[in-house]
Amino acid sequence: MITIHTGGKIADSEIQAASESIRQAIDKQELIDLILGLGNIRSQAGYEKEAGDFVFDWMKREGFAPKRVGMVPDRFNVIGEYGGQNPTRGKNLLLTSHLDTESPQYNELDKWKYRPGSVERPEWLEARLRDGVFSGRPVENDRGPMACFLIGAKALKKTGLPMAGSLYLTACPAEIGPEHVEEFQGPQFLGKEIGAQFMMTHGGVAPDFAIAAEGTDFGISWVSCGHANFRINIYGEDVFTPLLEHPPELREHPSALVKVAPLIEALQQWCVAFEKENTYHSPGGTAVPKTQIGAIRGGDPHMMGGGSEVCSVYLGTTLTPIQSIADVQRSLEALMEREGFVGKIEPIVYRQGFEADAERVGELHRAISRSSDSVGKGATPQGHYIYSSMWRDHNVFNMYHIPAVTYGPRRFAPTVEDMMDAAVIYATTAWLICNGFERQSQS
Repeated sequence: MITIHTGGKIADSEIQAASESIRQAIDKQELIDLILGLGNIRSQAGYEKEAGDFVFDWMKREGFAPKRVGMVPDRFNVIGEYGGQNPTRGKNLLLTSHLDTESPQYNELDKWKYRPGSVERPEWLEARLRDGVFSGRPVENDRGPMACFLIGAKALKKTGLPMAGSLYLTACPAEIGPEHVEEFQGPQFLGKEIGAQFMMTHGGVAPDFAIAAEGTDFGISWVSCGHANFRINIYGEDVFTPLLEHPPELREHPSALVKVAPLIEALQQWCVAFEKENTYHSPGGTAVPKTQIGAIRGGDPHMMGGGSEVCSVYLGTTLTPIQSIADVQRSLEALMEREGFVGKIEPIVYRQGFEADAERVGELHRAISRSSDSVGKGATPQGHYIYSSMWRDHNVFNMYHIPAVTYGPRRFAPTVEDMMDAAVIYATTAWLICNGFERQSQS
């Protein structure tokens, strides 16, 4: 058994020995089985209960004393804990992944979003392994990395390595969505506030650091975008079709359903400029505020004697940590005025992006790098900008001034060895952080 003086400097040789001990304690087939078992549970956004129950039962069998913490009964967070043997000598680390997977909803709404055949594609809800490579949305986002840190924690426990501080193992609903907007009301449409944020404020956890375990191709980011969704209403006139005279320019057409065409062109140009002008570079990653039209609504298909006075364009914008929603709204309002459109712009969803303090998060970065080096991957590089240009749940912890990063295995088509390495790195990092690996020994 490896022993160290908790709270003291940990040598590279000790880290290597701990990493190898953790790897030896991992049953590769058990890791594969957990990834496939957890990944093949139907867990769309809004319907995470079965996957949550699975994780709860697994943690209970493995002795992690889990609890369910939820704002609503069927969409709860699962929280397990290990360590805490000498809390004044170590620090606490929280690992989190989300239970929901982006996929069709398999109801009447899908026909407005997906072309024929798309909903039937098996990769939406199936986890597969072929020739040593995993596939399927549930593995990629995000129950593959979840299985990795669960198995890593089991191996860490099996080794008997000391754990001065506490390791929290958490599985959360609602990281992907959906959102409580328009007619989409009720518990199944609640968004991120019932997931990691509710877990942080009501879960009985006290982390010094947090890792959002998601695929990053073994890169690291501690900056992340938030987002704002806008409803842009363009107004026109409803003219009875037999009385309509078609104008030469689309923007002169009375119906908002036609005026929207030149508005969309102007919006698309705005989107391109918005991304270029607001890209944010920081030590924790590059954040590019991506934008896209997500939906368009207007008119009444069962009363088509004329056009429509209103057409609504729903625009999704991601926001870097230094952007404000008010500035974005003013920019869109200026576009409408400049292009001569009459209407109203209203934000219907807003979630701010955050970043960790570069100095405070350094200890966690160094722990992950040293753990990565112990499995032969070298120091941990900065992740691709795509991983810091979206919402991930490390935003929640950085919002509460708890230094947090996102880090994990290969995002797309991870191999079994990728997942093994990730499990070892998560566990070794936990061992380092929970034993205060950078704290000087006290006599």
